[in-house]
Amino acid sequence: RFKKMAYSDKVVDHYSNPRNVGSFDKNDPSVCTGLVGAPECGDVMKLQIKVNEQGIVEDAKFKTYGCGSAIASSSLATEWLKGKTLDEAYNIKNTEIVAELNLPPVKIHCSVLAEDAIKMAIEDYKKKKDVPAEKEVATA
Repeated sequence: RFKKMAYSDKVVDHYSNPRNVGSFDKNDPSVCTGLVGAPECGDVMKLQIKVNEQGIVEDAKFKTYGCGSAIASSSLATEWLKGKTLDEAYNIKNTEIVAELNLPPVKIHCSVLAEDAIKMAIEDYKKKKDVPAEKEVATA
């Protein structure tokens, strides 16, 4: 017998009216990307953040191929990221997303995807900022 899964109103809202869908120009140096996938269900999530000179997330966008819970988790994450420092953003936990969206246990992996995508985007930022200057450094 098929049992209908009950989604919270917040999941339905974010799924029906996802916030911040799209992408930024990948050549923009302030744009950092996290791309993750979930082997359990085939969901793929791309999350991009735009970080200003002070290290604050000015904007966030996502594209997610997946179920309603994955889309809702991505949408919520982009809302939460805006205005946060990178440290604050890095500390967003999947458990907070689960609690906010009231995700059922079988959909917790969707919130893990969102947390992982945030962390990957921040790692991308760190890699970009640690790139050595273009000029050659002479070694003796």
